[in-house]
Amino acid sequence: MYDIERQIEGNDALERWRIRQEQSQGIIEELHHWLHTHRAKVPEGSATAKAIDYSLRRWVALTRFLQDGRLPLDNNWVENQIRPIAIGRNNWLFAGSLRAGQRAAAIMSLIQSAKLNGHDPHAYLKDVMERLPTQRASQIGELLPNRWVNQSP
Repeated sequence: MYDIERQIEGNDALERWRIRQEQSQGIIEELHHWLHTHRAKVPEGSATAKAIDYSLRRWVALTRFLQDGRLPLDNNWVENQIRPIAIGRNNWLFAGSLRAGQRAAAIMSLIQSAKLNGHDPHAYLKDVMERLPTQRASQIGELLPNRWVNQSP
């Protein structure tokens, strides 16, 4: 499936849909048949049975990419974007205090906002921290990630 997706990367949505119908649809049907066949062979409650059941329960969502060429095969991009949040979630329980947790959340929000606006977070924070002491209160909004212009050489 991923080989097919690599080959159609850059094609328009209609062309991706057409190729998926020709090449991917059959593979998906074979996978569906394989899952049903092998589900009957594995012990109830086993890790394999749980994994197969999970896939079969979500089959419509799993195969949604076949009906719309705009959709990616998987959601890896989104998973990679939220991974720092998921990994840090337990660490943030021990920020030390409510105020420390609020500060950490503010810093992480700034970092993610900088990334979403196409900035290098380190360059953004460095520039903002250098400018902040002399920035006029009425112009503080200029330092927000969506309005920031790097003034560092």
